[in-house]
Amino acid sequence: MPPHFLTEIRVLRDGARPVAGVDEVGRGPLAGPVAAAAVILDPDRLPDGVDDSKALSAKAREAAFERIAASALAIGVAFASVEEIDGLNIRQASLLAMARAVAALHVAPGFVLVDGRDLPALGCPGEAIVKGDALSLSIAAASIVAKVLRDRQMRRLAALYPHYGFETNAGYGTRAHLAALQAHGPTPFHRMSFAPLRTARG
Repeated sequence: MPPHFLTEIRVLRDGARPVAGVDEVGRGPLAGPVAAAAVILDPDRLPDGVDDSKALSAKAREAAFERIAASALAIGVAFASVEEIDGLNIRQASLLAMARAVAALHVAPGFVLVDGRDLPALGCPGEAIVKGDALSLSIAAASIVAKVLRDRQMRRLAALYPHYGFETNAGYGTRAHLAALQAHGPTPFHRMSFAPLRTARG
């Protein structure tokens, strides 16, 4: 069942407004940044077709992205670089990207709903919700925005580094991607702190 707006309604009734949903994508890939998005939906103009980004096809995500962009009160997007991922660790880099996404909103949220177990550094109250992208419409919207924009960035990287299949694997360690690493070595956008890259580096 697609996520609903009930969590947001509870928060709004408690007087905290507006409510932002936050999610990140790209924790698991061997290459590319972590992307995060923060979305403040308009309670009077909730977009159709919004679901956990993992439950949608690429075409459905793109369509939902356009509806979110057309109706949301505010959208903030941010990234944590490969250097930050390797220098901090993937958990801390993900929290950094989410904090940046909230800071990028042109409307300051009164409350933030975050997918996962941890809250990033926020300038307002917030709540972490496990599997939030399946439970909160705002978090689901953020997951779609982050996924669409990260996939677009990986397609741009694919044009620069055509051997690795970034346009289809989004940096994940598919068999073809691992074979390309064996044949061509890593790019500057590979996460050297991740196995098998860490192991290969010795």
